[in-house]
Amino acid sequence: MVRDVEGALMAELVRKQHIDADVGYNAFGLQESDDADLPVPFPDDFDYDTFLSTHPGRLDITSGGHTHTAAVTVEVWDGRPPEQDPASWDTQAEADFESTSGQVAVWSMSLGRADDVITLADSGGTWQVRVSCAGRAEAAALSDGEGTGTGVERYLVQFWPAGS
Repeated sequence: MVRDVEGALMAELVRKQHIDADVGYNAFGLQESDDADLPVPFPDDFDYDTFLSTHPGRLDITSGGHTHTAAVTVEVWDGRPPEQDPASWDTQAEADFESTSGQVAVWSMSLGRADDVITLADSGGTWQVRVSCAGRAEAAALSDGEGTGTGVERYLVQFWPAGS
């Protein structure tokens, strides 16, 4: 963390990563890279009525579109990141997330685990996460019309250590 001109602590961005998430059946998830020890692996017990829901070691995200590729930017911060302007996003939600490994992967209903790995830290820990989404209506319209697309729905997923 750094201090601003008035001496207040400000969070710093540690890493940033852009990934594509294959959305199937209006859903995708972020889950421990190695899901062998999870009590409820993706997509079991997925809650389609909630934008962001959680299970141990797992974040479930409900999309506006049925089948498409969403553009996801993942940021890891050393403290709570600056608030996002709500007018820039269709929806936002926050949740707690615990990672045993510090490594998270994107999971799809239709394709399973993606190859990309998101590094939160060198080891496990407890995190806060904020998920912001734009382009939900466009993704829904695309699903109803042409069927699929890339980057119409955009996500910003911000992780920071719990308690900071």
